Amino acid sequence: MGNTIRQREGASDTLVFFVRGEATCSACGTGIVNGGFITKERGRTLCLRCADLNRLSYLPKGDATLTRRASKHSGALALVVTRVYSKKRYKREGILVEPAAIEQARKECRADAAARDKRREEREREHAVRFARALRHRYPSCPKGVERKIARHACKTSSGRVGRTSGAKRLDEKAVRLAVLAHVRHHYTKYDKLIDEGMAKRAARSNVQDKVDDVLRRWGRKARPIK
Repeated sequence: MGNTIRQREGASDTLVFFVRGEATCSACGTGIVNGGFITKERGRTLCLRCADLNRLSYLPKGDATLTRRASKHSGALALVVTRVYSKKRYKREGILVEPAAIEQARKECRADAAARDKRREEREREHAVRFARALRHRYPSCPKGVERKIARHACKTSSGRVGRTSGAKRLDEKAVRLAVLAHVRHHYTKYDKLIDEGMAKRAARSNVQDKVDDVLRRWGRKARPIK
């Protein structure tokens, strides 16, 4: 992964790094403390001022629509990353763009927030319906309505639950099983009580595993392949 990401109207979109520890600008000698920004140019470490990037503002990752719109409106863009040494790759943290571009993007996001929320809710409902249908195919003997309850919980937007994973969106059997397993563990075993009593999660899961397996076997009778 090189320092240059792409060309935009003749200007390079540059990699900018979060400083870990301390760094010193090779051009002006300024010290950059932990959490500051640097970039690399021909093997030299540069502060944002010396790299002519100090006119840009930092927009953290997290809102894909805001990031996309700010990128579109900015004449210059730098990608902010941190180095993940253990995996020998870069992790994206956000972007540097022109302040006016961020403001314009925020105005646009405010203007159509309600419409985007409505579309998101519709997609969430549709995904939950598909997930519930796949669950019912895999566990045809589960109690009536349980598949919808599990799907609504697992597929809730921004929940970080298994229903939001790429596997769940493909409706693969592993994702469906994990969602059902979690539901059974919390609702059909003493798992939560063991946790409340101070037992470690791994030990509590091991303690209730036989009960979980028994429920899954009963629910999976006459199981059909997921369509």
